[in-house]
Amino acid sequence: MIQRNQLKRSALAVAIAIATSGAVLAQSNATGYVFGQVSGGGSVSVENMGTGQKRDISVDANGNYRASALAPGKYKVTYNGQSRDVTVNIGTGTAASFSDANTLGVVEVTGSAINPIDISSVESTTILTSEQIAKIPVGRNITNVALLAPGTVKGDAAFGNLASFGGSSVSENAYFVNGFNITNSFKALNFGQVPFEAIAEQQIKTGGYGAEFGRSTGGVINLVTKRGSNEFQAGANVFYTPESLRGSFTDVYENDGDLLSNNQVDRGSNDLSTSVWASGALIQDRLFAYALIQYGESNDRRAFGSTLGAPINFDFQNDSPTWLTKVDWNISDNHLLELTAFSDEQNNETDTYRSTGTNRDERGEYRGTTYDENGGQSYSLRYTGYLTDSFTLSALYGHGESSRSNYGIAANGIRSEYFGGVGSPVAGCPVVTDIRTAAVNGTVPLISGCNFVNGSVVGSSLAKDERNTYRIDGEWSLGDHLVRFGLEQDEFDSFDAESYEGGQAWRYQNPYTSGPAAGLGRVRRRVFQTGAGVGVNSDAFYVEDRWQITDSFMFYGGLRWDSFENLNGFGESFVKIDNQIAPRVGFSWDVKGDSSFKVFGNAGRYALPLTATVAVRGASASLYSEEFYSYTGVDPLTGAPTGLVNRGNPNCGGCDTRYLNNEFGVGKDPVGIADQNLDPMYQDEYIIGFQTQITDALTGGVRGIHRDLKRAIDDQCDYRPVLAWAEENGFDVSDPFSAPPATPDGAAHVYNPGFAFCHLYNPGSDATFLVDIDGNGTNETVHIAADVLGPKAIRKYNAIEFFAEGSWDNFFMQGSWTIAHSYGNTEGGVKSDIGQDDTGTTQDFDYPELAEGSYGYLPNDRRHSLKLFGNYSVNDEWSIGGNLLVQSGRPINCIGYRGGSHTSTYGASYFSCDPGPTATTADGDGDNGSTIVPRGSVGRTDWQRALDLNVTYRPAFADGKFALKADVFNVFDSNAAVSVSEAGEDGAGSPLLTSTYRVPTSFQAPRSVRFSAQYDF
Repeated sequence: MIQRNQLKRSALAVAIAIATSGAVLAQSNATGYVFGQVSGGGSVSVENMGTGQKRDISVDANGNYRASALAPGKYKVTYNGQSRDVTVNIGTGTAASFSDANTLGVVEVTGSAINPIDISSVESTTILTSEQIAKIPVGRNITNVALLAPGTVKGDAAFGNLASFGGSSVSENAYFVNGFNITNSFKALNFGQVPFEAIAEQQIKTGGYGAEFGRSTGGVINLVTKRGSNEFQAGANVFYTPESLRGSFTDVYENDGDLLSNNQVDRGSNDLSTSVWASGALIQDRLFAYALIQYGESNDRRAFGSTLGAPINFDFQNDSPTWLTKVDWNISDNHLLELTAFSDEQNNETDTYRSTGTNRDERGEYRGTTYDENGGQSYSLRYTGYLTDSFTLSALYGHGESSRSNYGIAANGIRSEYFGGVGSPVAGCPVVTDIRTAAVNGTVPLISGCNFVNGSVVGSSLAKDERNTYRIDGEWSLGDHLVRFGLEQDEFDSFDAESYEGGQAWRYQNPYTSGPAAGLGRVRRRVFQTGAGVGVNSDAFYVEDRWQITDSFMFYGGLRWDSFENLNGFGESFVKIDNQIAPRVGFSWDVKGDSSFKVFGNAGRYALPLTATVAVRGASASLYSEEFYSYTGVDPLTGAPTGLVNRGNPNCGGCDTRYLNNEFGVGKDPVGIADQNLDPMYQDEYIIGFQTQITDALTGGVRGIHRDLKRAIDDQCDYRPVLAWAEENGFDVSDPFSAPPATPDGAAHVYNPGFAFCHLYNPGSDATFLVDIDGNGTNETVHIAADVLGPKAIRKYNAIEFFAEGSWDNFFMQGSWTIAHSYGNTEGGVKSDIGQDDTGTTQDFDYPELAEGSYGYLPNDRRHSLKLFGNYSVNDEWSIGGNLLVQSGRPINCIGYRGGSHTSTYGASYFSCDPGPTATTADGDGDNGSTIVPRGSVGRTDWQRALDLNVTYRPAFADGKFALKADVFNVFDSNAAVSVSEAGEDGAGSPLLTSTYRVPTSFQAPRSVRFSAQYDF
């Protein structure tokens, strides 16, 4: 506690610090606050200069005051006739102290343009306002802004435009807007796309965040939107990126020099975005509104494939009619109510054409169009009550709905659509492939159908997600202690379904050569269907204390308690984790006592729940069947066979139908899905660093970060240990997936729902599974040792971050240099190595053999990242902005087939391929020639170097209300390969080292130019 006899020195020090850096404190996820010291008693007045809201805060016995839970904006702080104009930002506090005017004089203090040295925070945070973002040449989306922060890298393109924080996978982040969680928890690979023009501030938390924030082991992106004030404001803008000014795409050649992809025929899109907005007071000083309509479209983008891929090419169109409304009601100066509502609907169309020509770079016939309708509406209502000068309470209710609708229409007008749920009808053209030797050689015509959906799998037009959140937060100032606490209940429900296009996949094979069907054509039929309404229920409680032990030393202590429950398609709980405790501690030492030099550190535990997608196939009904038929004809419209006779499946001893992965359309027993002793997943993080005031306008610092994934949850699909246990305990395991009595060959098996094919567990720990071994309806308790199931999940991240920020009269800049090392045997929720987005159930630990050689440098390992951005105002009319990225490449693997004693059911998915400079045989016997090639040991992709520049013109005649701007991205048209083919062998074990291994699969985006115009009324 600062004593009265120290007030003069402290007040002057604080005033100096504010004038140069605007000292701030950590605060909640939607508001900030003002704090300070005065030389006498009484009260301090804090008035919102935009809305007129005014609070009188009593000064305590030691001369301290604090006005909490303030909406970001400009405030006038007044005490005994002295006043200060300050700016409050999201998640921070701003100091405004008043000295004895007779001894120190009146020091006018205003908010700073740079992120200040925060002497009372242990977090690693970057805050960017809409004004700053507008001056920087950066993509107009939330992820691109987040990538400006230290410790962030762009994730794999397979998962969309997402950021990796501190070595974590892109599925481990949390997203908030005005206090409401907008993370899409179905796969955690999407979030509510708040209209960009409506964002007032973006806070990027890269580490050390407090107990208030959970369900994240990556980073937190925290947004606040613009809002209305007593002053009427309106405006409009337009942004246009023409395809004609884009750089060209880079061709790709095989290692032997043959053309693989003629990317010169690809075409970028014409992008247009326009916004119109207005804000003001509906009732002076009481009721305010902000409303925005934003429309964007992207069209004419064209992409051809490679000469080795499917002979198809695409045109892409997108439109996004979005809006946002923010209403604030100051019921009184002590009771506030705010409503946030926005829509992020997007409509995507993908036209598919057949590719022709020698290099498959010519457009052939139109095949069909796929329609994806994403996004929806989100609403949140938040109450804030200043119940006393020292106690503030807030309550929030949020509701969001988001569509993931998917369907297609073939060129012949047939609609491809799955209505959801196993056994539900599937409309459309079936998948047709022809591998007959005569057809491949061209002796007979190739049989084809009208299917066209890329990947052959269609989703459901009914797929959607829905969230309901209830939250209460409190803050209580108790002398030297600032105590915050909160309760949250979150209900997330999803419906998802997938099926082969047309409901089935036909593969024409060579004719039967013997038996009753000799001479007749042979065709394999597979049916794949999943579909369920699933959910994740989460409850959380947190409490944290910021204890100002001395004038210059603050201790932070926090505790978060979480519980998670995952529900399958029947509403049954299959995973329930209670009492997931996450302690967090930290300190901040104001070394000189004047906010100019801070040493800080923190240690914390962070946890993630399982995503909802785990339950759709893993814990609900699913169907994956295989049958073989003879046929006598082919439907000329669909390519499907006619005159069918079931000839028995040779893969199951002649049974009519074989069910793969034990998926036979019946609900799985929920108690048998997960280890009975499943423990929560968590990661520990440690940060130590310092930050110093270098000059009046420049700050800089260094921090070291260590992250360690201590426990993971994933699935294993190796039933061999279960069968070994059963055999040791006297069970008949000759037909483990069939319930007795065993049926004779030729008849359909009655499969056992109590024998789950895959189980959730903690890699590296012993597991106890409930399995109905003999199909009698009673589960056996099966214990399996950790070393039998596979290795422990390991992911570690070490980094040193150098960061600096400066603001002068006509120039501001921020920069960072991160030296990092990310290593282990699992990336986390997703798997960039093969683009697998089955969040939480990747193939990493399905079989022990898949983990051989998996320890090494992880996909998000970037040893060096240099970032520098800012803006220089030449004069009142002209300004220039820049954004520089220099970043080292990503580790490269050699992935291939694994032979030997383990049947390679996963094809080319192992860290095993043709002999390299260092390796051991895959199973020790050298029988297939493949060798273990440790993860990330083959080399790295190219360094990325990108310079973006812009110039803005604000003509004097418009009084600063009108602006024209041009942004040039990737000025030098750098084309570094950001990913390469990591398949060193194909699915049969044939080497690809001389053909496609390590050839680029994606490059830096070519140069583009964006023009914009904006007028503010």
